[in-house]
Amino acid sequence: MLDLNHMEQYREGNRLEAKLATGGLPHSIWETYSAFANSSGGIILLGVEELPDHSLRVQGLLEPHEMVQEFWEKVNDPTVVSANILRPEDIWVAGTDDGSVVVIQVPQGERDQLPIYLGGDPFRGSYRRSGDGDYRCNRVEVWSMLEAKQH
Repeated sequence: MLDLNHMEQYREGNRLEAKLATGGLPHSIWETYSAFANSSGGIILLGVEELPDHSLRVQGLLEPHEMVQEFWEKVNDPTVVSANILRPEDIWVAGTDDGSVVVIQVPQGERDQLPIYLGGDPFRGSYRRSGDGDYRCNRVEVWSMLEAKQH
């Protein structure tokens, strides 16, 4: 598990995404949720910023529990995302020396759940993770996930 009191030793990558989130739940969280679910899973940290040298620093959140509640409401809304694949223990608020951080541990989706997509269209709302970025899946990638459901 991550040592949140030593964030400077981590970098964003295939399985780690930091979001400052001081202005509230960031819209881009849903692309990352979809990308992690459609790839190998990963951890989203809210209240952590990426510095110019790509190191991470805890900024902290003023209302972390409210952010968790808002996330739960939206992840269960089919107009936002196609499926909630999280269990209650996958989201928690962690206290650090520098403030509170929301940790969201997104598992890799099961084959019969994929693709996890945003909005109502899997061809426009499915994402995958590559390096430290979220990328829209192309039609072949989406078809591949849809076909895998059938077998």
